[in-house]
Amino acid sequence: MNKKLIAALFAGAFAFASASAMADDKTAPIPVDQAKLKAERDAAKAKFAAMTPEEKAATRKAMAAKRVSELTALEIAAGQESDFNLAAPADAAKFKADRDAAKATFDKMTPEERAATKKSAQSKKLSDLNMLERMSVGQ
Repeated sequence: MNKKLIAALFAGAFAFASASAMADDKTAPIPVDQAKLKAERDAAKAKFAAMTPEEKAATRKAMAAKRVSELTALEIAAGQESDFNLAAPADAAKFKADRDAAKATFDKMTPEERAATKKSAQSKKLSDLNMLERMSVGQ
């Protein structure tokens, strides 16, 4: 009896959820005047084409500033947490010097040493992966 009651409650909840999901808003979409929109777009394109290069650059800069000002707080926070933030110029110079030194060392190696270095780097990368990542790369 108790199991039947629980099953009936689940069935009723499922039916109610399905009915509410299917009750879509049946209002007609707002009519859009395509000709008017096309005329406005063509006028804007003609106005932009008539601008000087300096005016075009200023317009692009103003539009970029407008897009940035319209970003939500979440979008701004996500952009600040990006892994692709540019490093400071001093850091960039240090990174470039480190890379050049590593490249010079690699260029001096024999083919056997290069193969051993690549193999050890690959094994280190694989050891740093968690179980799910290992499964996705077939390890």
